[in-house]
Order: sequence, then structure tokens, then C-alpha cells
Amino acid sequence: MTDTEVITLPTGRPTPFDPPAELGELRESRPITPLAYPDGHVGWLVTSHPLAREVLADRRFSARSELRHLPTESGGQAGRPAPPGMFVSTDPPVHTRYRHLLTGEFTVRRMRQLGERIEDVTRSHLDAMERQGPPADLVKTFTAPIPAVVICELLGVPEQDRGRFMERSTTLMRTDVPQEEKIAAYLAMQAHMKELVLAKRAAPTDDLLSGLTRSDLTDEELANIGFMLLGAGLDTTANMLALGTFALLRHPDQLAVLRERPERVDQVVEELLRYLSVVPFLVRTALEDVELGGERVRAGETVTISLAAANRDPARFPDPDRLDVLRASGGHVGFGHGVHQCLGQQLARVEMRAGFPALFERFPSLRLAVDPGQVPLRTDMLIYGVHALPVTWDAP
Repeated sequence: MTDTEVITLPTGRPTPFDPPAELGELRESRPITPLAYPDGHVGWLVTSHPLAREVLADRRFSARSELRHLPTESGGQAGRPAPPGMFVSTDPPVHTRYRHLLTGEFTVRRMRQLGERIEDVTRSHLDAMERQGPPADLVKTFTAPIPAVVICELLGVPEQDRGRFMERSTTLMRTDVPQEEKIAAYLAMQAHMKELVLAKRAAPTDDLLSGLTRSDLTDEELANIGFMLLGAGLDTTANMLALGTFALLRHPDQLAVLRERPERVDQVVEELLRYLSVVPFLVRTALEDVELGGERVRAGETVTISLAAANRDPARFPDPDRLDVLRASGGHVGFGHGVHQCLGQQLARVEMRAGFPALFERFPSLRLAVDPGQVPLRTDMLIYGVHALPVTWDAP
């Protein structure tokens, strides 16, 4: 380990949309720096775009949960092997087996086929907002329900069960909830998912879980896969839709581009993914000694990759702190990189491509209903975003 000062992970945000300023300072002066973890481990923090991609693509860095240390309190389980089916916390060849079974369910073509249904769901929630009239909390009425309906339909979760799944998923994502409460929510959610798997085996329907019952996966594996996909599908896209709307409302020149050139929605989505980075970091652990950015990372040391800092690297994205929906944002690490790159990224893109243009077309006068400083930020959550987004518009 180097003699350089050991830091803790910076968390204070100067604005709702910008990562901690210290991350940018580190990226310029020392893009790999010693990092102290809450459990006493000393590992590393990576803040540059090239080093982030290097770590995430290098098989010498492991995603296995029993090897990792977490840079925040209550960040989830560490020090234990991943339960069967929790493939995001495994390495090849275990990861490869699960990923292969699921890849066919999340192809670009399959997600585009879902586009019409996603547009229907989006339209129905906009209809409900319009009937209710202003003001409204956009999180409750629009950004949270749409991904929830889509992922639950994709998995085959009955409508009457969705509320409980959403509530328990939120508990697991909070960083200020006692570990005992998280464990209780996890066990309840897992038990419920096992019941659903057994129901799918007995009476398959046209959904992802039913399709997977025809594989060699056990009930435990299926339940954990369903649990993991449900949590990921609920939280990340919901917060991209909400925080993305907040960002566009605070950058009217960029919103004008979306309004005037809706055919550029793909670029808008990619730039928001880069600019906002709702998944702020990922962690990997060295399986052997590795030279990285001029430092020797020893076997067993955990590396925290700041996706937020990497996506603001001026060496990759000129003027990175400016939201520019017409920039070429390709190569961002908003969905990670390498073999663990987000499996559901195409689904998230389809939901955002449907959601943003439809929202602003339906409500051209949409605006915040409170002072921007009163919007409650999810600084207490593993996935960043807003707890609520009060908006209003000119009703006819």
C-alpha cells in the first residue's frame, strides 16, 4: 500500500445532479487512491474513465460477494457467498451459466417488441395524471409505476402482489435502515418469490419466470433470479425517469431540444445516463496482485469504481459537467462495463425512450411545483435519485 493519505468515499453533492466535487479533484490528481472502508479494510478508489473500464473488464478483479468490502454503511451483504441464482455477485463460469440462460430474454429485438406495451403503460399513467389534474408527485404517478408494471409483467408477478414487492425492495435499497430490518424484508421477499416460482411450475404462463422453469434451474435459483431482476427493474429506471425529468426541467435549453427534435431521444437518454449516474459506484476485489494506474493492487484488496466520476472524466467527455443532450455519449459506464454490464439495459432504454417524450408532449407546461431546493434527494439510498418530484402544469 502507498504512503498516500487514505480517504473515505466522498458523498456530499454540490447540486442534485453533480457528484461530489472531491471525486473530480481526485480524478485529476490521483485517479487511483487508497480508500478506507467502514469495516476497517483499506482498498482503493478509481475515478477515471479508462481505469474504471479497465477494472470492470479485467477478469483478475472479482465480483464475488464473499470477497468484497463495501464503501458505505448498510450497503448490503458482504463477506458471504452469493445465494444460488444471484449471478451479479459471482464470476465466470458460474456467472456465465446464469447469464446465458437470461440473455435471450433481454435482447434488443425482444425489448423493442415490448415497446408497444411500454407505450400503452406510459399512456395510461399519463391519462390518469391528466384526469387527476395538477399538482402531482411525478414519482408516485408516473416514474415509479411504469417500470414496476413492466418488470412485473415481464416476470409474471400478479398485480395484487406488486405493492408488497415494491415496498420491500425500497427497504433493501435504503442505507439508513437497520440490517435486521433489511434481512426481514429480504427473507419475506424471497419467500414470496419462491411461492411464485412454484405457481409458475404448476401452471406456466407467458412470462420470463415460466420460461425459465423449463431450464435446469432449481426453485431457489429461480426465486433469487426473480428477486434480483425485480429489484433492479423497479429502482434504477424509476430513478432515471424521475431525476432525468428534474434535470431537464432545470435545463430548459436541453428540454427544448427534446421537444423540438423528438427523433433525437436516443441521444437524450444516453446523455442523461452519463450525466446522472444513478448507480454511483461498483466494487471489485483483486484475485491476484495487479498493476493499475501506476499502483500495485494486492490480492484481496477491494477497488471501488466511481461510475459518477468516470462519466464526468473530461478526457473522455469534453466539458463533462454540462448537460448536452446532443453530445456523443457513447462509452459511458452508466450500465457498468465488461461481462457484468447491466443485463436489463435495453429494457431501461426502451422505457426512457417512451417516457420522456410522452411526458413532455402531454404536459408542455410541466414545471416544478416547489423550489428546486425542496425536492427530496435519495442521498440515503444505494440508487440515487429523488424520493418525490412535485410538479404542476396548466390544466385546460
